[in-house]
Amino acid sequence: MTWFKEEGSLSKQRILELTHQAAEEARIRIHKDPKRVLLLPPDITRAHSGAGWITEELYKIFSPTANVHLIPTLGQHVPHTPEQNRWMFGSIPEEKIHAHDWKNGSRTIGEIPADFVKEVSGGKADWAIPVSLNTLLLDGEWDLIINVGHIVPHEVLGFANHNKNYFIGLGGKPMICASHMMAACCGIENNLGCLITPLRACYNKAENEFLGHFPDCYLEVVMAYDNAGNLGHTGFYAGDDLDTYLDGARASRSQNITVVPPLKKVVAVMQGDEFYSTWVANKAIYRTRMAMADGGELLILAPGLKRFGEQPDVDDLIRKYGYTGTENIMKLWKTEPILQDLTHGTAHLIHGSSEGRFRITYAPGHLSESEINSVNFGYADLAEMEKRYSPDIMKNGFNVMADGEEVYYISTPSAGLWSTKEKLEGRGE
Repeated sequence: MTWFKEEGSLSKQRILELTHQAAEEARIRIHKDPKRVLLLPPDITRAHSGAGWITEELYKIFSPTANVHLIPTLGQHVPHTPEQNRWMFGSIPEEKIHAHDWKNGSRTIGEIPADFVKEVSGGKADWAIPVSLNTLLLDGEWDLIINVGHIVPHEVLGFANHNKNYFIGLGGKPMICASHMMAACCGIENNLGCLITPLRACYNKAENEFLGHFPDCYLEVVMAYDNAGNLGHTGFYAGDDLDTYLDGARASRSQNITVVPPLKKVVAVMQGDEFYSTWVANKAIYRTRMAMADGGELLILAPGLKRFGEQPDVDDLIRKYGYTGTENIMKLWKTEPILQDLTHGTAHLIHGSSEGRFRITYAPGHLSESEINSVNFGYADLAEMEKRYSPDIMKNGFNVMADGEEVYYISTPSAGLWSTKEKLEGRGE
């Protein structure tokens, strides 16, 4: 159940107070004197949510009397450097922070049956999903596990966070690959903004059947823009079951989805200290694709962009096949062993294509024009684009440039979802 929630404009001080309240509830409801505590925050791509300093506060609360460890829920993202850990998690000692190894650091404990996957996906996917999880999570003999995260629209699960922390964030390769391909087969635009997607239904089943013994809870935040265009906290949700997620997801659905007319030109910024690869920077595509007009252009300013994949093998995969559309990638998937082995990468290639419906142009900080063009994206010079569409001048929403060009500007695409009214129809409970 949801232990408690608070909604409205929440200051950092109030979020910290609620974090203390949640910690006290965990002592009452789960373990009154935990000696081994595991904190599971998101990785650096969610740093803007405040999850880092919330996690640091939890460490300060429990570490005087407990052995507290932290695993950023990386999935297959690149592990943090010590500098990034200090930037995100503050005073938490580096030796207490463990990098998730999605290839060699997990164990399979069961599976979501193929029949169930086929049923919830409407026949679009028909394979079992192995439940493969981080070995430190499974073997740590934890008295208390606290998941921290940001509920926001998500391309695979409808909304991020909750048990995504386990099954993607701490998932092993068999689970991550099978999961992402299933979601891709269901269609990215069918997933975005849905409270319970087919894959979320699979994860809920897995949590009930395999993780019911975990002494765990969830601390989740929702954020939204205020009238001045500033992104701030608007909700805090603490609890230990699906209702905690649903309460936050409903709030996110009402606050983080912006209904717009079809947009001919969108300029989106992927922050240089969070987004280093198209694997994560493509969130600019995912979160705007339902708003893009046919024949329109999405321009992505990505000063930190230096690679395509988070891992070398996926980077090679993206460079070889490019973002060439669902039909082509699905055809190749049937014959190419590497696409069959790295199916999470195959799914990413599908998600990152506009299917030829609109143009995608990257202005990258560190990749060349030939590299960007080779994966089927357009290229623009970052310095020129930042001069024309300066983040210091542009405001979120519609802007008219000096020469009359109208653009729709988004400063933090990862914090929301933009869509026409027509494409949101049918997304109920």
